[in-house]
Amino acid sequence: MKRILLSLVVIGTVAFAGGDIGESNFVINDANSAEISALKEQMNSMQQKLTELENKKPVIKVVTKEITEPKTEGTLIKSKVPVIKFNGTHYLGFVHTKPQSGESDDKFETRRNYFQAKAYFKENPKDYMRLTLDTNTNSAGEANVRLKYAFLYLNDILPSTSVELGQTHRPWIDYEEHSGWLYRSIAKTFVEEHNGAHFTNSADRGMDFKTKTEYFSSELGVFNGEGYHTNDIDNAEDRGLSYEWRLTANILGTGKKHTHARKDRYANISFLGQYNRKHLGSEDFKWAGVHAVYNQPSFLLAGMFVKSNELTGDKNTGDGYTINAEYRPADKWAILGRYDSFSADDNKDREEYIAGIAYDYNKNVKFIGNLFHIDSDTNINNNAEDRFMLSAEVNW
Repeated sequence: MKRILLSLVVIGTVAFAGGDIGESNFVINDANSAEISALKEQMNSMQQKLTELENKKPVIKVVTKEITEPKTEGTLIKSKVPVIKFNGTHYLGFVHTKPQSGESDDKFETRRNYFQAKAYFKENPKDYMRLTLDTNTNSAGEANVRLKYAFLYLNDILPSTSVELGQTHRPWIDYEEHSGWLYRSIAKTFVEEHNGAHFTNSADRGMDFKTKTEYFSSELGVFNGEGYHTNDIDNAEDRGLSYEWRLTANILGTGKKHTHARKDRYANISFLGQYNRKHLGSEDFKWAGVHAVYNQPSFLLAGMFVKSNELTGDKNTGDGYTINAEYRPADKWAILGRYDSFSADDNKDREEYIAGIAYDYNKNVKFIGNLFHIDSDTNINNNAEDRFMLSAEVNW
């Protein structure tokens, strides 16, 4: 457009300046005047269009920005596995104890503190190594740290069957704590509780095979037999292995599920026990039991009967039973109760009662208040007591 305008100016100049400049040659007639006026109007119109086009041209701005590396905080963790998961469980509480005779006692407790790490392997993401540390408080009030679990887990090493190898779960207690008795923070299960049957504990060194199908699940294990916090027998002649089992009929087809008491409906019947050769370096210790549980989102009902063989003068031989229930009247609230009875062959029968209320504060914290009564038909002055307990169960 600028070139067209320039040409028109030149043409106009030549038209005016042709020949000598003089009056005889400088003649402008009406036709020429009209043509020049029209040309000027065209030039003015073209200039306006040029101005409009200039104003519509995009404005290019050059923006410069300093590029810096993002700042990171924390410590770099390196591992030979792709995934490491950490979690913890804590049982915190206050207890008021009133014995049948003697002075009452008040104290705060950190009953258990579990710290756990699982290292998952790249080749099979369901295989892992697990390490669990556990703190407990001794009679002097000192907190000790000990190894609870340290095992290799191999998923489906056999059809529908996985294995734990190392310091592992034993077949029964972990199962009951996740399906029958859900309040480990205030009391152990009947077969572990000191004022119950007190046959066994939850972990030992050995191997545990876990089978899961929809309508049948089981655990079969071979262990040292004395538990994770009892010294092994030094004399090889006095040492024997323990063969332990759980066989469960999952009547409603929940054998492969990780059930949740407030969400799922399940009904299970289990046969359990162990044959511990040369228990604590002496006689063979054999016990067995049957357990049944029914749960739906509004309530749970469970019970067990156990019987053990006679060991000379042993307070944990005999038979007994336990029954526990939980009623959930509202979201986050539960009312719980349990009764244990064990008739020991040393004539020191034991009974205990638990009643309480629980509130799920959030998905990580549960608060529990309960009464705990321990009775003994014989030697009652030394063993009977009442407890009032407040507890916080924390999972992260």
